[in-house]
Amino acid sequence: MLDTLNKRRTIRKYTDKDVSRELLNELLNAACRASTTGNMQVYSIIETRDGEMKKKLAPCHFNQPMVEEAPVVLTFCADFNRFNKWCRQRKAEPGYDNFLSFMTAAIDAIIAAQTLCVAAEEKGLGICYLGTTTYMAEQIINILELPAGVVPITTITIGWPAENPEQVDRLPLKAVLHKEKYSDYSEQEIDNYYSEKEAREDSKQFIEENNLETLAQVFTEVRYKKSDNETFSKLLLDVLKKQGFI
Repeated sequence: MLDTLNKRRTIRKYTDKDVSRELLNELLNAACRASTTGNMQVYSIIETRDGEMKKKLAPCHFNQPMVEEAPVVLTFCADFNRFNKWCRQRKAEPGYDNFLSFMTAAIDAIIAAQTLCVAAEEKGLGICYLGTTTYMAEQIINILELPAGVVPITTITIGWPAENPEQVDRLPLKAVLHKEKYSDYSEQEIDNYYSEKEAREDSKQFIEENNLETLAQVFTEVRYKKSDNETFSKLLLDVLKKQGFI
């Protein structure tokens, strides 16, 4: 298992081979054994295999090809709808129409999603997380007909790999590990921790293609701009209000 985790790669291209119902159920059952707040399991998983449904979802993920090409697309949702219904049917009035409850359900959904990914990769499957899910949450809600109390959190494409890409870089462990208490970073430590990432050929290419000076500028001025962050933040907050969490 550790070997699988240490060698993992994001897979965006898949073969035509299907993921069997039996295997997918095995992975989903493993995901549902993941840790969950208060043993509530306040998440739901939407399985998409139908080509027409994938076509509808594709624009929500900026038309990334793997959405339509992967045999299985899974949308993991924060879901208090089911738990609220159970409470009311058992003479208990739920009080989960608040931001804390959304965070609880979102964390549950992410833990289940990652557990499924680990199980899938152990079986030789490839996966790709789609960070576009919360950007386009309202459109996904409409397509998947998600009721109040349900918000899409992340989407994963799954299939048999048709590529073996290079592993992406990661910061050294000492860059993220703090012992006993948080130890803030000196300028020298920042230089040291990011030096390998900045020295990569693909990083240099990103800088050159965008006519910028540093890799950090690629992130702040191109990939994750302040204006985009503010726009998508507002859209997500609107969704949380509409879905009854704030």
